[in-house]
Amino acid sequence: MYRTKTCGELNIDNLNETVELAGWLQKIRNLGGMVFLDLRDEFGLTQIVLNDEQLQNKSKEYTTESCIHIKGKVVERINKNPNLKTGEIEVIAEEIEVLGKSKNVLPFEINTNQEVREDLRLEYRFLDLRNEKLHNNILLRSKILKTLRDKMDELEFTEIQTPILANSSPEGARDYLVPSRLNPGEFYALPQAPQQFKQLLMVGGFNKYYQIAPCFRDEDPRADRAPGEFYQLDFEMSFATQEDVFKVIEEVVPSTFEKFTNWKVDKGPFIRIPYKEAMEKYGIDKPDLRNPLIIQDATKVFENTDFKAFSGKTIKMIVVPEGANQGRKFFDKMEEFAKTDEVGAKGLAWTKVDEEGNVAGGIAKFITPEMKEKLEKEFNVGNNSAIFFIADEFSKAQKIAGLVRIELGKRLDLLEKDVYRFCFIVDFPMYELSDEGTIDFSHNPFSMPQGGLEALNSKDPLDILAYQYDLVCNGYEMASGAVRNHNPETMVKAFEIAGYTEKDVKERFGALYNAFQYGTPPHAGAAPGVDRMVMLIADSQNIREIIAFPKNKKARDLLMRAPSTVSEEQLKDVHIKLDIE
Repeated sequence: MYRTKTCGELNIDNLNETVELAGWLQKIRNLGGMVFLDLRDEFGLTQIVLNDEQLQNKSKEYTTESCIHIKGKVVERINKNPNLKTGEIEVIAEEIEVLGKSKNVLPFEINTNQEVREDLRLEYRFLDLRNEKLHNNILLRSKILKTLRDKMDELEFTEIQTPILANSSPEGARDYLVPSRLNPGEFYALPQAPQQFKQLLMVGGFNKYYQIAPCFRDEDPRADRAPGEFYQLDFEMSFATQEDVFKVIEEVVPSTFEKFTNWKVDKGPFIRIPYKEAMEKYGIDKPDLRNPLIIQDATKVFENTDFKAFSGKTIKMIVVPEGANQGRKFFDKMEEFAKTDEVGAKGLAWTKVDEEGNVAGGIAKFITPEMKEKLEKEFNVGNNSAIFFIADEFSKAQKIAGLVRIELGKRLDLLEKDVYRFCFIVDFPMYELSDEGTIDFSHNPFSMPQGGLEALNSKDPLDILAYQYDLVCNGYEMASGAVRNHNPETMVKAFEIAGYTEKDVKERFGALYNAFQYGTPPHAGAAPGVDRMVMLIADSQNIREIIAFPKNKKARDLLMRAPSTVSEEQLKDVHIKLDIE
């Protein structure tokens, strides 16, 4: 046994005990006649005192972050440290053994406020994981996963694992393909989600299924999206409606948040916002409800305007109460933001209404008294307000206004503090136009259209809504789900509208198509994202800070050197020849 106690549990009750500790040497302080060591493990830190001359001499060979074992006696500290759990005591060392020596020079310091380049941290992730904040994030993740499992067990869900080597299916992102050695020229696909498998489990007679499911999507990384792989609390229920799914989410998610935070947490039932309304009011389908700003459509106000930039355009407007006290520099900076490539605006018009109700600054000269009256009466524009206008084609104006709203909320510090605001986005369109102008699924292709087969046969595809829904928290998509299409005839028609033939459906989704011929129960489910849930609870702005071994912004694992080249022999085994210029 290397330790009888941990470095975080000793206190005044342990006085005069002989203990053994093991951990990492965080700091060495040589004060001449006395040497102090700070010994750290996962549970805390203890001060070690070297009185023995032989031990003091030996300590000159020690290096920080070495792993050591000590044996010694617990005594009361003279200079107590109230900021340390073990600050009332220290251990007088009698024996010290170096279990694993560290190099003299570290790539970066552990547990300091020093800024370290992220790629360096990822390359030496095993050291980075010793940093208290990151280490605690990983421990938090473990506790959250256990809580989720306990809650799903309490709700009588059955945990079932589904395959990792699966088939390719259209679920919104590129697949990761795995060549088959035993079946030349054929490929598995890593599952973007266990979608088909969980539906097949419902056909198989299971009542409630769940798993902490690994999902794989070849998508570009973002601060809130890990490249390649992520985890979700995947669940599905037989004989369930959208309302049944919402009740599960409203039971599981807020209770998990409440357990690990002292912030205010919305309780169910959560606000429900139709997709169309979300786009109109927030310009995005994952609105941050902590932001009080709302987008309004002022197109009719300016339909006879002399301002050429507004002529023939959709005009979206954001009113900022008490915003008129901002200086010209603020408005210029907001216009610079709007014109960035990320946002894509040609400009950002603005004006102010001062304390006396006078319109001044920006495009004030184009706002007639009649327009001002309409803005006051129909849009509640009050004195001391700032108004921002976005003029563009309808969908682009919505998108730009949404991004401007988010940025205004941040720059003006308008977001409600220390709170988690949840909402469901519902009534997503079943289809959308692709960049090529063809009809494509807008969300999950296995969703039930509202109105069923009749709607598919009689309505304009772009007018058909689906029983699809997202859970949103503080501006992040937290979960996605749907009532599933469980009728084979409806399934074929839904895919036909998106350009797939019945033959395509049978070939690509043969298991589901075949299973649906044998008495399929209505079923529905959802999949809260575990990584984002942990990120939000940990109050982190970067999803890589809650993953033990993440990939960098270019989807590279700098620690394990992946992706990497493989030998010609390995390629031959899976019948692949590279064609790289």
